[in-house]
Amino acid sequence: MQTIGIQNLKANDIIRKCVHCGFCLATCPTYQLLGDELDSPRGRIYLIKSALENHHFSKQSIIHLDRCLTCRSCETTCPSGVEYAQLADIGREFVEQKRPLWQKVYRYFVRQFLTTPILFNSIGFIFRHSQVKGKSIKSIVKIGKVLLLGGCVQPVLAPNINHSIKNILAKLGYETIETPQKQCCGAIDQHLSASHDALAKIKQNIDTWLKVETEVIISSASGCGLMVKDYVSMFEASDPYYQKAQLIVNKTKDIAEFLADQNLSQLNLEKVDISYHEPCTLQHGQQLGGLVDSILNSLGYQQMPVVDSHLCCGSAGTYSIFQPKLSQQLRANKLKHLQATSPQMIVTANIGCLIHLQKQAKIPVKHWVELLDNQV
Repeated sequence: MQTIGIQNLKANDIIRKCVHCGFCLATCPTYQLLGDELDSPRGRIYLIKSALENHHFSKQSIIHLDRCLTCRSCETTCPSGVEYAQLADIGREFVEQKRPLWQKVYRYFVRQFLTTPILFNSIGFIFRHSQVKGKSIKSIVKIGKVLLLGGCVQPVLAPNINHSIKNILAKLGYETIETPQKQCCGAIDQHLSASHDALAKIKQNIDTWLKVETEVIISSASGCGLMVKDYVSMFEASDPYYQKAQLIVNKTKDIAEFLADQNLSQLNLEKVDISYHEPCTLQHGQQLGGLVDSILNSLGYQQMPVVDSHLCCGSAGTYSIFQPKLSQQLRANKLKHLQATSPQMIVTANIGCLIHLQKQAKIPVKHWVELLDNQV
């Protein structure tokens, strides 16, 4: 009960920041598709406020909240600094009690399947996107040591991403320690209203990662990186884990943040015409919009601006599983713009976006770091 009270207070503080200006409507992907106020951030804030204050909500409220991608595009455009993603998680968990039993069971199965290696690996390899290419490179000069977040599904679906990163870091003189697949960041649980399971994973990760003697924690999946950078928000300031979480957050960098400060001239690049899709978790969540573009431009990759680059591709974690129709519409729009200039390849910075786009793309889709580990 105390946890619920604290969550309500946090939600109330967030809600009071909203001045109902409507700026978020122009950048909300679902509002752009559906044109329904309740499928916009402002409308969902109203639903959450009503649920928390008056306990007035219905199954229809759940539908509108489920349609939210949590892409955080609204946070980028909000002049009042409304922390909408945190509010959405609180609201969804509160209305979870009215979710039909079959949905609860289905969502539980999906959570367990994606975050339990022994379950996912038995089937996930069927959907593998790419194999490891080239040999592993050993670091000769040891400048430092980094901890690489391996991810839950990435090692199975696209193992060449982590392989390429380790090779790139080795060429730059860094030793890499990769986390095991079982160390899930907690994002899937958190966004499917299983905060207790998420918190258990988060605490275990914090305790484990603090024991590793490294100054940098690197994430190549922007969704995972965003979740880790949000760890502090999971704890009250009085909680012992608050300070521990802050230490983890201070160490965590997206691979683009890390490479932006490195001399990349010694890397072998794959020369190809590309179109870059910037994940929402990178540009809106981590507020690193344009960083990958600047790195690619400095390496000689020239791309035309992508129309509506701020809008989500429709992957959004498990969104493509639970909201397939909207997800497919968003993907079709995104691919139309990404392929408009007839590039040879689409690159992105998140495993979810990569797999989602590749299902319908007419050209290969890769993680952008794979361009930097060309061994051909």
